[in-house]
Amino acid sequence: MKVYFLGTGTSQGIPIIGIDHEVCKSTDFKDKRLRVSVWITWEDHSYVIDCGPDFRQQMLSSNCRKLDGILFTHEHADHTAGLDDIRPFNFKQGAIPIYAHKRVLANIEKRFDYIFETVNRYPGAPSVKTIEIENNMPFSIGNKTAIPVSVWHGNLQVFGFRIDDFAYLTDVKTIDEAETDKLKNLKVLVVNALREQPHDTHFNLEEALDFIALLQPEKAYLTHISHMLGFHEEVQKKLPKNVFLAYDNLEITI
Repeated sequence: MKVYFLGTGTSQGIPIIGIDHEVCKSTDFKDKRLRVSVWITWEDHSYVIDCGPDFRQQMLSSNCRKLDGILFTHEHADHTAGLDDIRPFNFKQGAIPIYAHKRVLANIEKRFDYIFETVNRYPGAPSVKTIEIENNMPFSIGNKTAIPVSVWHGNLQVFGFRIDDFAYLTDVKTIDEAETDKLKNLKVLVVNALREQPHDTHFNLEEALDFIALLQPEKAYLTHISHMLGFHEEVQKKLPKNVFLAYDNLEITI
């Protein structure tokens, strides 16, 4: 299974519009981050987790030609706003399955009401097939099983996902012990680390590293990174030997 990091930035991306912060002015490509998302492939299967406002650019950069489905973590715009750009996949493949909590599906239907219109539907509108994810209910994607992992983004419930020995968690601030138990014996864990300073709804770097130490995956990659974390190369030097800062267009094999 291959995991391609389509975006590793926080909700505003890096650089941020109109900001002169030194990281935003960096010339290192690893410091330029689109909104957070990953593309997962194995055999002839192809799935994306989250579909933010940079989705079109990410699909072009990664040369993704086929999309079997989108798994949504939650409804915030940096994770859903690119849904309209699935249209080229629709034209080739038909309706694209989208997997999400019922609350998230309701939000998407409200935000993208024209996608779900059945009367006088615009012929070029995207087309989706909705599949509800329920707590503690594994579901099939291709010939693999995805296990939903419920975490808390402040007071908002968010899904992470475990697929085989890989787990992807973003926008995490707290997680219950029962959900943590789903994350044992991982080869690769991806988890958010916003910045060094504490944040109300996200792990900061210390919290993310403590969480990694608790789970002890073989390797861990940090994502959903803001400019306030610092320069990629400088931060990487401070991390444990099995922990890495993810960056846009990084591809790993599990």
